[in-house]
Amino acid sequence: MPEFLTEILSEEIPARMQRRAQDDLKKLMEDELTAKGLTFSSVESYVTPRRLAAVVFNLPTTTSGTIEERRGPKVGAPEGAIQGFLKSTGLTLEKCEQREGYYYAHIETKPQETPDILPQVIQAILTKFTWQKSQFWTLDNGDKSQFWVRAVRSVLCVFDGKPLSFALPTLGLTTSNQTSGHRFLKPDLQEISSFDDYKTKLEKAFVILDPVTRQTQIWEGLEALAHQKGLVLLTDEGLLQEVAGLVEYPVPLLGQIEEQFMRLPSPVLSTSMRVHQKYFTLLDKNGKIAPYFGVVANTKGADGGAKMIAGHERVLRARLSDAAFFFEQDVKVPLGEFAQKLNKIIFHAKLGNLHQKCERLKTLMTTQGAEDDGRRAALLAKSDLVTSLVGEFPELQGVMGEIYASAQGEEPHVAAAIREHYQPQGPNDQCPHAPLSIALALADKLDSLVGFFGIGEEPTGSKDPFALRRAALGIIRLIRDNGLSDFSLQPLCCQAIEAYQKQGISFQSDFQFESILNFINDRLKVALKAEGMRHDCIVAVIDRTSLAHTINVDELANSPESVAIQEYIGTRSHNIFSLSARVEALHTFLESPKGAALSATFRRVDGIVENETTKDNHFYLNIKPELLLETAEQNLYQQIENIIKVRKSLLDAHDYIGWMAQLASLHESVDHFFETLKVNDDNKDIRANRLGLLGKLRIQTELIANFSKIEG
Repeated sequence: MPEFLTEILSEEIPARMQRRAQDDLKKLMEDELTAKGLTFSSVESYVTPRRLAAVVFNLPTTTSGTIEERRGPKVGAPEGAIQGFLKSTGLTLEKCEQREGYYYAHIETKPQETPDILPQVIQAILTKFTWQKSQFWTLDNGDKSQFWVRAVRSVLCVFDGKPLSFALPTLGLTTSNQTSGHRFLKPDLQEISSFDDYKTKLEKAFVILDPVTRQTQIWEGLEALAHQKGLVLLTDEGLLQEVAGLVEYPVPLLGQIEEQFMRLPSPVLSTSMRVHQKYFTLLDKNGKIAPYFGVVANTKGADGGAKMIAGHERVLRARLSDAAFFFEQDVKVPLGEFAQKLNKIIFHAKLGNLHQKCERLKTLMTTQGAEDDGRRAALLAKSDLVTSLVGEFPELQGVMGEIYASAQGEEPHVAAAIREHYQPQGPNDQCPHAPLSIALALADKLDSLVGFFGIGEEPTGSKDPFALRRAALGIIRLIRDNGLSDFSLQPLCCQAIEAYQKQGISFQSDFQFESILNFINDRLKVALKAEGMRHDCIVAVIDRTSLAHTINVDELANSPESVAIQEYIGTRSHNIFSLSARVEALHTFLESPKGAALSATFRRVDGIVENETTKDNHFYLNIKPELLLETAEQNLYQQIENIIKVRKSLLDAHDYIGWMAQLASLHESVDHFFETLKVNDDNKDIRANRLGLLGKLRIQTELIANFSKIEG
């Protein structure tokens, strides 16, 4: 069946936008073809620095005619409703069918030639396509073009081996079957008849269409060059993707670093090469940075690339000369002196300067039990931000702090905390594991959350200018990855608020710290869902809206159950480790054979207790053993008492699966209770006693989750 090929050739597309553009073009093509009634077997998309292309396989030459039946208003409905229906269908009332008291319209769509539809598809894609940043340019007729990432030079359209020519007035172009090759090596126009022809002619014109192929060629080329020198190429997936987005015809080369610069710390060398120059780092057999770098050209050199290599070495020499000068100046100054300059850097207009932030971090470190070393790490945490080298290379914040601190004799764990307190900065970033680094990272992130929530700068659905979602996710990872099973967010959050208040920084009158805890819990739900946890398990554990809010704990002041309720439902609602562990345990247990029985049994208990509690406005929990008259309720009572004896040891060890196994062992006794007894007995004392028994049973499940939220 026919294929359809299109290519939008433009000026250079920024590398960071290419991956998303490639995916968006594929999806838009699929959506628009489907919307027009066209079927196809698959769509592939490709991107290079200058072209965005898509090929559609197995398109029909014509669409099938369709008849859509659409139900309208009732017969006898107001005239306005009937006229609106007729207008939407394009029919008259006489052509509508009356059936079962309603008007029905049968809208016929006639078959269309695919070449007549494809121009509409392309125009729709151009209109709906969105870029992170875009521009318009002046057309030959003086009009402004439509927005696109860069000026569009041509649009290629070929259907079933034939050119598809139509006007695109918003771009000032007419589509054709022609495209250009490599901008420098072979820019001549090429006539295209199919996708295979397109790929072949582009390769002959020095354009590698597939970005994955370009990445492979770059990596293999650089590896071969490194191997010749006995070196190893440092893995850098991000840089590889970026460089592949800068070249249509990659030519790997190897340059040399002057010996005088090899005394610089490795992060300074690698960052200087990577960030500004897009050079690859090479390591020697000992894992240290070698005096060479990998670079990728977009063209072939007549001299084998000698002039290009010399040019890159000259540029790098200038960059490293600056870095060496800044490093030598910075290392002469004690890091504590830099810390004193932090009062000149505003953290936020309403939240003070960075010196004030460091003072708050010192307070939070003390709260977490980190004394002298903790306060020292907090004092120096942001000091490198005022050094010359970090001013030139902001990517080295924290890294240079550790290097300078180590050079000036600070304790190794203090120096490491200065670097690691920024981590983790994303899902793929390393998470600190040293106690001091964990404490400082938690303090830094929570201080930011409290401050920005306090002044009303909360993230919106589309904007998060202070990266507060990332901070919340960082807190979650710090707690979970390090197994901080007893860490509760609430005390540290309250201490952070006090630290702001002591500095005279005021928050909005309606600010409540619970909003921060809820924000972090929402991020935890997202993270758990991404890990494959069942949605109902997440809701049942984290969205505790039933018992925890309706129970009157004062009423239970003299009950042994009140301790469990307050400890596990109250305090642990702010314990990220406990919440995530319970979700994981519930997800796992419900997938087991015992899980379904446990869920069905306790949802029934939960439903009865919830209804009677709401009706009577009273939570039944007290049990009088002398009123347990029947064997079924006596057995159930005794079994509950028996499992309560092992409850504390299981829950303290976060063995939630073990506790659910204990609950599951009550399954048959609970069923026997319901089969033989009437809960709402005519005797109100017996009724209250039986509801108390069920209430006590319900509390045992609430220590894990709200089982009424479990589906199925």
